[in-house]
Amino acid sequence: SLFEPVAGELFDHIVSNPPFVITPRIEGVPAYEYRDGGQVGDSLVADVIRGIAEHLTPGGAAQLLGNWEYRSDSTGLERVAGWIDSALTVGPNGDSVPLDAWVIEREVQNPALYAETWIRDGGTTPGVEFDQLSNAWLDDFEHRDVTGVGFGYVLLRRPAPGTSPLRRVESLGSGNSAGLGDHLAHTLAAHDWQGALDDGALARAFLTVAADVTEERHYWPGDEDPAAITLRQGGAFARVYPMGTVLAAVVGACDGELSIAAISAALAEILDLATEDILQEVLGSVRELVVTGFLLP
Repeated sequence: SLFEPVAGELFDHIVSNPPFVITPRIEGVPAYEYRDGGQVGDSLVADVIRGIAEHLTPGGAAQLLGNWEYRSDSTGLERVAGWIDSALTVGPNGDSVPLDAWVIEREVQNPALYAETWIRDGGTTPGVEFDQLSNAWLDDFEHRDVTGVGFGYVLLRRPAPGTSPLRRVESLGSGNSAGLGDHLAHTLAAHDWQGALDDGALARAFLTVAADVTEERHYWPGDEDPAAITLRQGGAFARVYPMGTVLAAVVGACDGELSIAAISAALAEILDLATEDILQEVLGSVRELVVTGFLLP
């Protein structure tokens, strides 16, 4: 148990690169302590996620790497979400609540490629021994109906009083790894900021477009109106966010000088629409753009 040395202790921040590599538990397959926790499949990562809840202070966060198995009856991300649902802690009212969570899957490997990756990592080169180890890995995966293995980041947080629940489970590329730590912190702060505002308060907010964000427009030849409009993030996870013309106009006017409500009122007059209809159309996207770092309070 990775938590045995700290039984009963609480922490503001837990960081772990646990020995999560999935390894067949049969004779002849070497176990390397730096990567292999001695458990079957991805159960070590499941135990870490479930065990973190009782070691975080209110508002405390945990960040870890991990592998999770895709099986014939469930995706890897569905399984991770289930582990998080069972990682319960005590809420502000004394009730049991799951941890806040943000799961980011960087890649999914098929079983054969996963086996090859870690066999090579152990120093075994192609040959008879390599083939024997590969067969052991593939037999182990087949025994649990494993169809692939996901790899990524998990950020968990014990909810603090007054914060809105956080649950993001998504597949993303590796992005700008040099700046991900700051981005994760900003995302948590942005999530809490917008979560504390109802739609009316959010509409009264003044926002600016982040400095790394660009807009792309694509046209069918000869057309005056764009067929597709997207926002592209230059840093963080290099997200791409599709927009309609109304949302694009709202985002384009976010320079900190006007509130979302004022921008929507001006657009309503130009487009002969009701301000309330524009706000209803864009506010959900505005929340997402704030959380993911396209728009800044």
